[in-house]
Amino acid sequence: MEQPAHGGEPAGAAGDAAETLDHPLTEGVRRRVVALVADAFGGLTVAELPAPLRQYARFTASRRAKFAGNAMAAALESDPLFRQRIGERFKQSQPELAGAVETGTPPAAADPVDVAAAAYVLRPAGWVKLVAAAGEEAQRADAERADEAGRRELERLREELAAARDRSRSETEQLRHDLEAARKEAESLQRKLRSAQSDVKRGEAALRRAHAEFETARAEAAAHLSSVESESRRTKARLGEVEAALEASRRTAREGRSVEDMRLRLLLDTVLDAAQGLRRELALPPVSVHPADTVDAVEPGRMSPKDIAARALSETDPALLDQLLALPQAHLVVDGYNVTKTGYPTMPLEKQRLRLLGSLSALAARSGAEVTCVFDGAELAAPVLLAPPRGVRVLFSKPGVTADELIRQLVRAEPPGRPVVVVSTDREVADGVAKAGARPVTSALLLKRLSRLS
Repeated sequence: MEQPAHGGEPAGAAGDAAETLDHPLTEGVRRRVVALVADAFGGLTVAELPAPLRQYARFTASRRAKFAGNAMAAALESDPLFRQRIGERFKQSQPELAGAVETGTPPAAADPVDVAAAAYVLRPAGWVKLVAAAGEEAQRADAERADEAGRRELERLREELAAARDRSRSETEQLRHDLEAARKEAESLQRKLRSAQSDVKRGEAALRRAHAEFETARAEAAAHLSSVESESRRTKARLGEVEAALEASRRTAREGRSVEDMRLRLLLDTVLDAAQGLRRELALPPVSVHPADTVDAVEPGRMSPKDIAARALSETDPALLDQLLALPQAHLVVDGYNVTKTGYPTMPLEKQRLRLLGSLSALAARSGAEVTCVFDGAELAAPVLLAPPRGVRVLFSKPGVTADELIRQLVRAEPPGRPVVVVSTDREVADGVAKAGARPVTSALLLKRLSRLS
């Protein structure tokens, strides 16, 4: 084989071009060629490697064969200089096999796949015939191994079939013997049975009569007992239903009276406080109304309707909230997260709750109104360990129930006529509570009022 000059193409490049394979390498030869290149790869410098293979320079031989097999095979076929360098490395590692392949006389004991891989890399004169012959030899060896394995499998199956036939004959003979013995035993038992039947038949008539009489009596008793038990069960069931209905009726009556009494008492307290506040506000003297007092007129010093309209507060004036909370028995319901995410949305939820509840506690102490703060339970990752501040009722909605729905339930639970103020910027919440008789105000108005407390 001709040796190439350093840095140039091998002298046998023209010979390589003349000799080409007319069919792809067999899978076994291809794997052996990739493994041979992967082993010789590590002995080359990065500069000696083709550009597409330089990224695999630090890989181990096994990883190169796994991840760069196609790239190495392509470079080996298209780059004669790279193939020459791989061939030189192969000659150093396996000089005997390389020399035999280059002379065209590979050893008969050598693995045909190794011979084909060496011929493909070294490309001596007539290498195509060596690769084809080695490939055919490898295929023939694989076919012989497959035939040998098939013969062994066929022999094993034949042995198993013969053993199964022997077992089948043995079992068949045993079954025939057992069947004959069972037949003789059955005939003996039949003779004994016929003898016994003649003795039994004489007593069967009397036994049947006694049995019929006994069955008749037992059937009558069972029917009577079943009738009594059925009636007893129906009676107990009706009694249980009546007791359950009575208890449910009592419970409903008690709960109804309790709720209605509470609502009526709260409404009565609201009316009384409103009447007392109205008396104080108007400074009514303890005298009865005279007919002349019913005449509509403007007295000296009194404000006209135009003057009263000019005193109306803006919807954004915090004083409006003070006036609403000053109403008798006022109840302030706050949409918690709606307020906190309007006023300080960047804070963690826990700190939002604590800041709002602290401010609401101060507002409740100053106004004397009932304050309820509602949070959405869907925001909770775990139960909240929170001690509600003085004067503030803290509620979280149940799973599947939003804070908006809980607010509407609180408003509907109040008796008609009680002043209820709902703080929420949510228009749907505001419209819903307004229809139920509550007074909606915006979250910004409450935040302005709370800022005056600090």
